[in-house]
Amino acid sequence: MKKILSLVLLFLLGTFAFAQTPKNTSGNPVFPGWYADPEGIIFDNNYWIYPTYSAPYEKQVFFDAFSSPDLVNWTKHEHILDTTNVKWAKRAVWAPAIVQKDGKYFLFFGANDIQSDKEYGGIGVAVADNPAGPFKDHLGKPLIDKFYNGAQPIDQFVFHDKDGQYYIIYGGWRHCNIAKLNADFTGFVPFPDGSTFKEITPESYVEGPFMFIRDGKYYFMWSEGGWTGPNYSVAYAIADSPFGPFQRIGKILQQDPKVATGAGHHSVIQVPNKDQYYIVYHRRPLGETDGNHRVTCIDEMSFDQDGKINPVKITKEGVERQSLK
Repeated sequence: MKKILSLVLLFLLGTFAFAQTPKNTSGNPVFPGWYADPEGIIFDNNYWIYPTYSAPYEKQVFFDAFSSPDLVNWTKHEHILDTTNVKWAKRAVWAPAIVQKDGKYFLFFGANDIQSDKEYGGIGVAVADNPAGPFKDHLGKPLIDKFYNGAQPIDQFVFHDKDGQYYIIYGGWRHCNIAKLNADFTGFVPFPDGSTFKEITPESYVEGPFMFIRDGKYYFMWSEGGWTGPNYSVAYAIADSPFGPFQRIGKILQQDPKVATGAGHHSVIQVPNKDQYYIVYHRRPLGETDGNHRVTCIDEMSFDQDGKINPVKITKEGVERQSLK
């Protein structure tokens, strides 16, 4: 009996020790659950990821968020926004994008998957006092509710330029627009020629735009292919202005048949004051046939001596621990 008790005790101690062993890498996916279209960002010495809840459109009525001090240990913040707080949004809430401004957090999102100007929905804005919400509708209506230049009003990204100006860059259906946001994110400031929405669509663009600045250059990235298929991927261009022109350079993120398929719809995190970058994206597990089974992953993103983005190696290990403190 004593021998049995001793064996049980040793087993329990071993299990406890294993559970307490700290992780040194994030692993991919970085957190459990079906999540896609992740927006990665840093707030107050923490990494945050805001993804789409990947499910049939009628079930996409909320957003969860995830935070981490080190890219390895993640905390889930449930239902930071749902359609009970956005009366005009009924379904298909997609691809959150977030910025901090004047002590507030503004969450931009697509809703209702409108197929024409006759349907109600588009891109909305919610606001909260902290990054974990709860977020509430900022306008009581969509910010963009029509098709301009052929762009479906989805997949919005808010870009903060070096001169302080905020732009919204968005669009599905193979068209991408840029527009200048006003100071309180309730509308737009027309461009000098009187237009509000300028098209900046590069070759092979499908959806999922993202922009950042490195060494004074504007890197514009987007997703190509079909979101349910193995050919979903990310390509990019470089220009001297957020308006381009953007000449496609090539793909930098795509499937690896040994690891996962359908790697796309991404964002980029730069470690403050370092030339160190991570790409946050979703992909599909090998052998998966359900179009909604997408998971959020992180891998390293680097550049060559000419400033071009090196092809990203997608991994099962993810990235090493990186504290911001």
